[in-house]
Amino acid sequence: MTSARTRTRLLARLREMGITHESVLAVIGSMPRHLFVEEALASRAYENMPLPIGFGQTISQPYIVALMTQAAIEGRSLPLERVLEVGTGSGYQAAVLASLVQRVWSVERLERLAERARSLLASLGLRNVRLKHDDGMLGWPEYGPFDAILVTAAGGEVPQALLTQLTIGGRLIAPIGPPGIQQLVCIERKAIGFETRNLGAVTFVPLLAGVQ
Repeated sequence: MTSARTRTRLLARLREMGITHESVLAVIGSMPRHLFVEEALASRAYENMPLPIGFGQTISQPYIVALMTQAAIEGRSLPLERVLEVGTGSGYQAAVLASLVQRVWSVERLERLAERARSLLASLGLRNVRLKHDDGMLGWPEYGPFDAILVTAAGGEVPQALLTQLTIGGRLIAPIGPPGIQQLVCIERKAIGFETRNLGAVTFVPLLAGVQ
């Protein structure tokens, strides 16, 4: 389930789907995704599909993680200094980011998921990730502004609080819309206003306020 052949097949699929950033592909290929899923599903960890992680949440398919990461860093001087993730989930997206940027801040509204992700990220030696249990729709303003913000749940619109925490030139990548018609967008903050581009149709769990 963790063979080089299995991971090579996954990377070939991601290339076919338009992932071209070699650093992103390298990290996806080396990241032990089987550790981020339930043990019973570990044999499917390197298939390009979302998998349940409990509490009504999922780990995104590798293509979506790669797409969001690529959108955040492509064409920019690396490594980015400060990246915020809204919706830690299993910790997989945070782990991928932590391998490519200087610092990652990640917010998770479900306490048990936050605790599990914190433990796993520490066991992998990823010391540049800071995680908290809180309402992700508020962001993490005391550590902003951020060079990129990745939102891993879909709302009707991007919370204004997150947009204000972007640097000039910073990018926010988030799914927008109700189930069935969600679109992944990349919003870049300009000196005046914002510029948005569509990255394609997606399916995410809903973005919810508050904590649990």
